[in-house]
Amino acid sequence: MTPYIDTLVLVYFLSLNFVYGMLIALSVYELVARMASRLPEFDNIFLSQESSPPISILVPAFNEEASIVDSVRALMQLIYPSLSVIVVNDGSTDETLQRLKERFELVPTDLVVRRDVETQPVKMIYHSSVESRLIVVDKENGGKADALNVGINAARSPLVCCVDSDTILDRKALLRMIEPFLYYDDQVIAVGGTVRLANGCKVKDGIIEEVTLPKSWLARFQIVEYLRAFLFGRMGYNRLGGNLIISGAFGLFARDKLVQAGAYQEGSIGEDMELVVRLHKSLIKKKEKYRIVFLPDPVCYTEAPETLKVLGKQRDRWHRGLSDTMMRHKEMLFNPAYGKIGVVVFPIYFFFEFLGPVIEFFGYIYFLYIILFGGVDVNFTLLFFIVAICGGFLLSLQSIILDALSFNIYKGAKVRAGLVLAAWLENFGYRQITLYYRLRGLFKFITGEKSWGTMSRKGFEQKNENEPKKETVQEKGA
Repeated sequence: MTPYIDTLVLVYFLSLNFVYGMLIALSVYELVARMASRLPEFDNIFLSQESSPPISILVPAFNEEASIVDSVRALMQLIYPSLSVIVVNDGSTDETLQRLKERFELVPTDLVVRRDVETQPVKMIYHSSVESRLIVVDKENGGKADALNVGINAARSPLVCCVDSDTILDRKALLRMIEPFLYYDDQVIAVGGTVRLANGCKVKDGIIEEVTLPKSWLARFQIVEYLRAFLFGRMGYNRLGGNLIISGAFGLFARDKLVQAGAYQEGSIGEDMELVVRLHKSLIKKKEKYRIVFLPDPVCYTEAPETLKVLGKQRDRWHRGLSDTMMRHKEMLFNPAYGKIGVVVFPIYFFFEFLGPVIEFFGYIYFLYIILFGGVDVNFTLLFFIVAICGGFLLSLQSIILDALSFNIYKGAKVRAGLVLAAWLENFGYRQITLYYRLRGLFKFITGEKSWGTMSRKGFEQKNENEPKKETVQEKGA
């Protein structure tokens, strides 16, 4: 039996590295093409036009008192000619709504919210008396998917940008996001951008003034993870037929396509990924031409967990969301009726993301067993592990280099050296810890758990780590 297991492990390892190598090559090609297509004069030309497509930014909020005001202030400072912001308060039990009322002088309005998508009841709609572009919808609690659907119903724009309430967008993010909609006419239905971490950054008046590394090594490991996921993962999938996920933290959609697809699915754990997979599925069935695009240069910043407790709840929920989507749409696996999505992209997610934690955990146990009880050459086994660790480190290193050459967000030799060190050290402890959280998430999915758990926010204005910090613990229900 052992030779068969050896062969299975080796085949999986080689397949995984082949897929990652392919994604790296495609990502480099995609990034070069993207940088070459950028027109420096685009911003001024676009901003001078009166026919720019209006965008409504949808912000679901549940118990986000620590960061909601900063987030809305940042959204109001985005550079875009036709913009509105719709904050949906999803039955918060803290001071989220009160802080919005005080800061933006909210007053009730008689705005009618359509019922294109069924949602929980709306209690009240407010309009800001100091910021004409801001609307706040107060509704009964129904979860994040339901809150986003209320935002879709309230939106009057052909494009809606869904963001998390604990994110800050780069001021030119929407100018970058709108480009594919202009280049490819009606074919583009969704565009995703890059998510970076605000931990360690200096934030003032809702604007990121300086990007640097946080003191927390847990946050540094996550920075490397995000670079790896967005710069070589999602960039590569553009060339394979499109991504299966647009991060819930930052995505721009054609509103009519969302409504036609039924918008966000109630009861879905990973509502952002499930929606994108369903869009692929429905449009392929209808034989419509469409594009779902990821761009590296529209950037939003979000707060990463700095404690293992919060990180664990985040990661097991992420894996429950992935598992839920894979199972809901399992008929797409290796199904040629869904083109490259069904034959290539969905299987990659299924075997290397969904089943990856199980296979990785089995690999640890199996190699520990054969080292202790014999069966293979110990030197070969150790060499195998070294190659695996170095392979993962090289993936992270390539992502760091790509970021430095293309966007240069993390400036200075000291900062970059810190990222490289984090990329190496994450293999010794951090990766194994997150593996446990992903396995826990898979187990919870199997047992039917759907709760989000409690999360902790410090607020963006406390990101200067020389200042005292105030933590707010809240039930993450939106």
